[in-house]
Amino acid sequence: MESRAKDDKMANAPLGRLLIELAVPTVFAQLVNLLYNMVDRIYVGRIPEVGHLALAGLGVTFPIIILISAFAALIGAGGAPRAAIYMGRKEYDTAEKILGTCITSLCIMAVCLSVFFYFVKEPLLMLFGASEQTIGYANSYLGIYLLGTISVQISLGLNMFITSQGFAKTGMVTVLIGAVLNIILDPVFIFFLGMGVQGAALATIISQTVSALWVLSFLCGKKTVLKVKKENLKIDRELLLSVMALGTSPFIMQSTECLVQLTYNSGMQRYGNDYYVGAMTILFSIMQMLFLPLSGLTQGAQPILSYNFGAGNKERVKKAFKLLFVLSLGFSLIATGVVLLFPELFIRMFSDNEEIIHIGVYAVRIYMFGFLVMGAQIACQQTFLALGQAKISVFLALLRKVILLIPLAILLPTLGMGTDGLFYAEPISDILAVLTTVILFSLNFNKMLNMIPGSKGHV
Repeated sequence: MESRAKDDKMANAPLGRLLIELAVPTVFAQLVNLLYNMVDRIYVGRIPEVGHLALAGLGVTFPIIILISAFAALIGAGGAPRAAIYMGRKEYDTAEKILGTCITSLCIMAVCLSVFFYFVKEPLLMLFGASEQTIGYANSYLGIYLLGTISVQISLGLNMFITSQGFAKTGMVTVLIGAVLNIILDPVFIFFLGMGVQGAALATIISQTVSALWVLSFLCGKKTVLKVKKENLKIDRELLLSVMALGTSPFIMQSTECLVQLTYNSGMQRYGNDYYVGAMTILFSIMQMLFLPLSGLTQGAQPILSYNFGAGNKERVKKAFKLLFVLSLGFSLIATGVVLLFPELFIRMFSDNEEIIHIGVYAVRIYMFGFLVMGAQIACQQTFLALGQAKISVFLALLRKVILLIPLAILLPTLGMGTDGLFYAEPISDILAVLTTVILFSLNFNKMLNMIPGSKGHV
């Protein structure tokens, strides 16, 4: 059977070739996803006369959009590794129950999030850094975006179950469909139909809905290893709790980005102005440009790590991690180095406003410096996650942003550094987080490898 042959490949195929086979499509998917996320900002930033205000308005919606995506990660990024570990044990029925529980949970969560944010969106947007000049753009974009929350939850959350089974190319197509459609629809709605930021939001939710339908059609089809079955759609409380325990780490990683952007946007308004908020939107975007390919690489490695951990193959897990570590660190060093050498090239992708470009070029070399070594942290942290180590993953997720970055971003500007304090907070927290993560991983890796899962208690 083709689907079971995928499992044999996870256990026996040469690691280098297998990682390339799984990682290249997921990295490409994340690059496409990056374009998906960036295209709204690129088009909106070029709306005649008001582009810089519209871009700043779009920027203050990011914390809410990120929080919505974080809930998809809570279920998807928690459920997919759990299911892969059970697949490594050949317990496919349990893996399919996890899938069914996650589908129902994502749908319920989507409805609750849509209703909640619709009624509190305007005061939240003001809290997140909107001004009287930008609140209209932010409110218009988010009001339409919230209508597609269920599509966002399904496409993001369930696509992880596709890639975790080894169908990396199919997972790539999920993102590709949405991205291409969004790129086509954006200029039509924004400029040709004159809908502005509302058009950008409408293009996004249509694209996400098509992606969600593609994901569901695959998981209900013949090629998937784990199938959606009606009897599994009821929520299994024990399985859901184990999924959420592991998903807490990626949830914190994404949801705390909401707090980071709140801190930065409000700080830029306090110590700077709307131009600084716009420049910060671009810096967040460039950071995302580098983070998403790294995320794709670790998503490609996750099925290998989780499956072989579930199968008790210590040496294969060890070799897979070493390969992931080298590739991740190499990417962060090279990609960040290019940004630091040619900052204006990247800033001008998003805005042609000279004031925003001036601020951005100065800030990016400070703000992005710590990302040079971020590949080391992402490789270690995601391996903790792939091996089911929920507690350490949660601590590391809290460390970089909640324990280090946000306090530094609040403290440093008050010491007379102003907006510079906000820029310097990022590399300081990045470097400290990388050192802590690598040390913790080196102390715990062999202990994890000795925990061969032979019973459910190890999951």
